[in-house]
Amino acid sequence: MKRALIPLVVFLVLAGFLYVSLSRDPREVPSPLINKAAPTFSLPLLHDAQKMFSTQDMKGQVWLLNVWASWCGACKDEHPVLMDLAAQNIVPVMGLNYKDKREDGEDVLRKAGDPYTLTIFDADGKVGFDYGVYGVPETYVIDKEGVIRDKIIGAVTPTNLRERILPLVAELK
Repeated sequence: MKRALIPLVVFLVLAGFLYVSLSRDPREVPSPLINKAAPTFSLPLLHDAQKMFSTQDMKGQVWLLNVWASWCGACKDEHPVLMDLAAQNIVPVMGLNYKDKREDGEDVLRKAGDPYTLTIFDADGKVGFDYGVYGVPETYVIDKEGVIRDKIIGAVTPTNLRERILPLVAELK
Protein backbone atom coordinates (compact mmCIF):
# COMPACT_ATOMS: atom_id res chain seq x y z
CA MET A 1 0.00 0.00 0.00
CA LYS A 2 2.79 2.43 0.95
CA ARG A 3 4.66 1.63 -2.25
CA ALA A 4 1.61 2.58 -4.30
CA LEU A 5 1.49 6.02 -2.65
CA ILE A 6 5.06 6.98 -3.61
CA PRO A 7 4.29 7.61 -7.32
CA LEU A 8 1.19 9.58 -6.34
CA VAL A 9 3.16 11.78 -3.93
CA VAL A 10 5.90 12.35 -6.52
CA PHE A 11 3.27 13.24 -9.12
CA LEU A 12 1.56 15.72 -6.76
CA VAL A 13 4.86 17.42 -5.90
CA LEU A 14 5.78 17.76 -9.58
CA ALA A 15 2.30 19.02 -10.43
CA GLY A 16 2.64 21.63 -7.68
CA PHE A 17 5.95 22.88 -9.11
CA LEU A 18 4.47 23.00 -12.60
CA TYR A 19 1.43 24.94 -11.38
CA VAL A 20 3.59 27.55 -9.62
CA SER A 21 5.90 27.88 -12.64
CA LEU A 22 3.07 28.33 -15.13
CA SER A 23 1.35 30.96 -12.99
CA ARG A 24 4.33 33.33 -13.19
CA ASP A 25 4.81 35.99 -15.85
CA PRO A 26 7.92 35.03 -17.88
CA ARG A 27 8.66 38.73 -18.51
CA GLU A 28 8.99 39.35 -14.79
CA VAL A 29 12.37 37.74 -14.28
CA PRO A 30 13.99 39.50 -11.35
CA SER A 31 17.36 40.96 -12.24
CA PRO A 32 20.20 40.56 -9.74
CA LEU A 33 21.37 44.02 -10.86
CA ILE A 34 18.37 45.93 -9.48
CA ASN A 35 19.57 48.43 -6.87
CA LYS A 36 23.20 47.73 -7.77
CA ALA A 37 25.66 49.86 -9.70
CA ALA A 38 25.19 49.57 -13.45
CA PRO A 39 28.14 47.85 -15.11
CA THR A 40 30.46 50.50 -16.49
CA PHE A 41 31.46 50.48 -20.12
CA SER A 42 32.88 52.60 -22.87
CA LEU A 43 31.70 51.83 -26.40
CA PRO A 44 31.78 53.53 -29.80
CA LEU A 45 28.72 55.29 -31.10
CA LEU A 46 26.70 53.56 -33.79
CA HIS A 47 26.86 56.53 -36.16
CA ASP A 48 30.51 57.43 -35.49
CA ALA A 49 32.92 54.68 -34.49
CA GLN A 50 35.54 57.31 -33.60
CA LYS A 51 33.41 58.77 -30.79
CA MET A 52 32.95 56.91 -27.51
CA PHE A 53 30.22 56.87 -24.87
CA SER A 54 30.81 55.87 -21.28
CA THR A 55 28.38 55.33 -18.42
CA GLN A 56 30.39 58.01 -16.62
CA ASP A 57 29.01 60.53 -19.12
CA MET A 58 25.57 60.12 -17.50
CA LYS A 59 26.55 60.64 -13.83
CA GLY A 60 24.12 63.02 -12.20
CA GLN A 61 21.29 62.19 -14.62
CA VAL A 62 18.43 59.72 -14.62
CA TRP A 63 18.47 57.86 -17.93
CA LEU A 64 17.22 54.83 -19.82
CA LEU A 65 19.33 52.23 -21.57
CA ASN A 66 17.30 50.51 -24.29
CA VAL A 67 18.87 47.37 -25.75
CA TRP A 68 17.71 46.71 -29.32
CA ALA A 69 18.72 45.22 -32.66
CA SER A 70 17.69 45.57 -36.29
CA TRP A 71 16.78 41.88 -36.45
CA CYS A 72 14.42 42.11 -33.44
CA GLY A 73 10.68 42.07 -34.20
CA ALA A 74 9.61 43.29 -30.74
CA CYS A 75 12.07 46.20 -31.09
CA LYS A 76 10.11 47.32 -34.14
CA ASP A 77 6.91 47.12 -32.07
CA GLU A 78 8.30 49.36 -29.32
CA HIS A 79 9.89 51.86 -31.72
CA PRO A 80 6.82 54.17 -32.03
CA VAL A 81 6.54 54.27 -28.21
CA LEU A 82 10.19 55.30 -27.94
CA MET A 83 9.67 57.93 -30.67
CA ASP A 84 6.79 59.41 -28.65
CA LEU A 85 8.93 59.36 -25.49
CA ALA A 86 11.77 61.13 -27.30
CA ALA A 87 9.37 63.84 -28.52
CA GLN A 88 8.34 64.52 -24.91
CA ASN A 89 11.99 65.05 -23.89
CA ILE A 90 11.37 63.67 -20.37
CA VAL A 91 14.43 61.46 -19.96
CA PRO A 92 17.52 60.72 -22.06
CA VAL A 93 17.24 57.35 -23.79
CA MET A 94 20.49 55.72 -24.83
CA GLY A 95 20.19 52.99 -27.40
CA LEU A 96 22.44 49.95 -27.16
CA ASN A 97 22.56 48.32 -30.60
CA TYR A 98 23.18 44.70 -29.59
CA LYS A 99 24.90 41.96 -31.62
CA ASP A 100 24.07 43.68 -34.86
CA LYS A 101 25.72 44.87 -38.04
CA ARG A 102 26.51 48.58 -37.86
CA GLU A 103 24.95 49.30 -41.26
CA ASP A 104 21.75 47.41 -40.37
CA GLY A 105 21.30 49.39 -37.14
CA GLU A 106 21.95 52.68 -38.93
CA ASP A 107 19.49 51.73 -41.66
CA VAL A 108 16.68 51.02 -39.16
CA LEU A 109 17.14 54.40 -37.45
CA ARG A 110 17.39 56.24 -40.76
CA LYS A 111 14.14 54.70 -42.04
CA ALA A 112 12.02 54.51 -38.86
CA GLY A 113 13.35 57.59 -37.06
CA ASP A 114 15.85 57.85 -34.23
CA PRO A 115 14.35 58.00 -30.73
CA TYR A 116 17.72 57.86 -28.98
CA THR A 117 19.73 60.66 -27.43
CA LEU A 118 22.60 58.61 -28.84
CA THR A 119 23.16 55.01 -29.83
CA ILE A 120 26.04 52.86 -28.67
CA PHE A 121 27.29 49.92 -30.74
CA ASP A 122 27.80 46.58 -28.91
CA ALA A 123 28.77 44.34 -31.83
CA ASP A 124 29.96 41.37 -29.80
CA GLY A 125 27.38 41.65 -27.02
CA LYS A 126 29.88 41.92 -24.14
CA VAL A 127 28.13 44.90 -22.56
CA GLY A 128 24.75 43.21 -23.02
CA PHE A 129 26.19 40.17 -21.25
CA ASP A 130 27.39 42.36 -18.36
CA TYR A 131 23.85 43.74 -18.01
CA GLY A 132 22.29 40.29 -18.05
CA VAL A 133 20.59 40.69 -21.42
CA TYR A 134 19.18 37.40 -22.62
CA GLY A 135 16.88 38.78 -25.28
CA VAL A 136 16.03 42.06 -26.89
CA PRO A 137 14.47 44.44 -26.31
CA GLU A 138 15.29 45.18 -22.70
CA THR A 139 15.25 48.58 -21.02
CA TYR A 140 17.01 49.69 -17.85
CA VAL A 141 16.16 52.70 -15.68
CA ILE A 142 19.39 54.08 -14.23
CA ASP A 143 19.47 56.73 -11.51
CA LYS A 144 21.75 59.75 -10.97
CA GLU A 145 24.32 57.68 -9.07
CA GLY A 146 24.50 55.06 -11.83
CA VAL A 147 22.37 52.47 -10.02
CA ILE A 148 19.96 50.26 -11.98
CA ARG A 149 16.50 50.84 -10.52
CA ASP A 150 14.39 48.75 -12.89
CA LYS A 151 14.65 46.39 -15.83
CA ILE A 152 11.87 45.99 -18.36
CA ILE A 153 12.06 42.74 -20.29
CA GLY A 154 10.39 42.91 -23.67
CA ALA A 155 9.01 45.86 -25.54
CA VAL A 156 8.28 49.18 -23.88
CA THR A 157 4.54 49.64 -24.27
CA PRO A 158 2.39 52.72 -23.68
CA THR A 159 1.08 51.01 -20.54
CA ASN A 160 4.39 50.06 -18.93
CA LEU A 161 5.82 53.44 -19.92
CA ARG A 162 2.92 55.31 -18.29
CA GLU A 163 2.46 53.07 -15.24
CA ARG A 164 5.98 51.90 -14.48
CA ILE A 165 8.81 53.74 -16.21
CA LEU A 166 7.74 57.40 -16.11
CA PRO A 167 6.59 57.35 -12.44
CA LEU A 168 9.95 55.85 -11.47
CA VAL A 169 11.85 58.41 -13.55
CA ALA A 170 9.87 61.25 -11.90
CA GLU A 171 10.59 59.80 -8.45
CA LEU A 172 14.31 59.50 -9.16
CA LYS A 173 14.63 63.04 -10.52
